[in-house]
Amino acid sequence: MNEKDFERIYREQFEPVYRYALALTRDAHAAEELTQECFFKALQAIDGFRGDCSLKTWLCGIAKNAFLSERRRTQPEPLDEQPERADEGATPELQTLQRDESLRLHRLLHELPEPYKEVFSLRVFGQLGFRDIGELFGKTENWACVVYHRARGKIQAKWEE
Repeated sequence: MNEKDFERIYREQFEPVYRYALALTRDAHAAEELTQECFFKALQAIDGFRGDCSLKTWLCGIAKNAFLSERRRTQPEPLDEQPERADEGATPELQTLQRDESLRLHRLLHELPEPYKEVFSLRVFGQLGFRDIGELFGKTENWACVVYHRARGKIQAKWEE
């Protein structure tokens, strides 16, 4: 693979990989770093890409592995202790309501067992399609769709309690 081919892949795949990294990290700066690390690792391993899945799925798999490796290494603080990010243009009352609802949603999501938690996050925060999610898990597109809708149902049921 030559440099032009990889530049084309980078341009075409940067946005979906970045969105996926953002879903994993929930931080724009960390997502940018993770995306860059993903493409660096992909460049080193591109000859090992066999085409068993889409290029986007392969890249997201690299990003996921890099994220999990870093997470194991640094052991992040629990969700309850993470710094808050509020919409600066909102009123204090609206900021409080948004923060409380966001925290509640993340707690409900955190309580979900796997694979519901990850599939829901990939779909909502990572904006991945069901086919890509299924490929990441080595499953079908239908499996990913069913798991996502079950996860959403579980979250809605808990939200209404």
